Amino acid sequence: MSKKIIGGMSSQGLPFSKAVRAGDFVYVSGQVAFDNDGNLVAGAIEEQTRQTLRNIEGVLKEAGCTLQDVIKVNVWLDDARDFGRFNATYAEFFAKEAPARSTVESKLMIDAKIEVDCIAYKPE
Repeated sequence: MSKKIIGGMSSQGLPFSKAVRAGDFVYVSGQVAFDNDGNLVAGAIEEQTRQTLRNIEGVLKEAGCTLQDVIKVNVWLDDARDFGRFNATYAEFFAKEAPARSTVESKLMIDAKIEVDCIAYKPE
């Protein structure tokens, strides 16, 4: 099985790749609501969820995938009380054939409301 780094190192210079393709699978590292300038998007869970999932879309695009190729999503919410509003926003991106998903409340490493990683399946 071949392994290919997608997108190089994280945009914040942290020691991990944006994603790794291993055969037919693409493993996307945790994404938060950073904008193109590397600033955390201000706002409620809805704004941060949209930006985070747009960032996931961008990494997937670099790997030749789309959200429709995602088979598993892991979500960390800073505040469980955001769960309902997060779900409504998440459904904007995964309206049909939603992937398997786990969601937990967790203290995040930065002052973000959400972090998301995922696995996509797209045969090479």
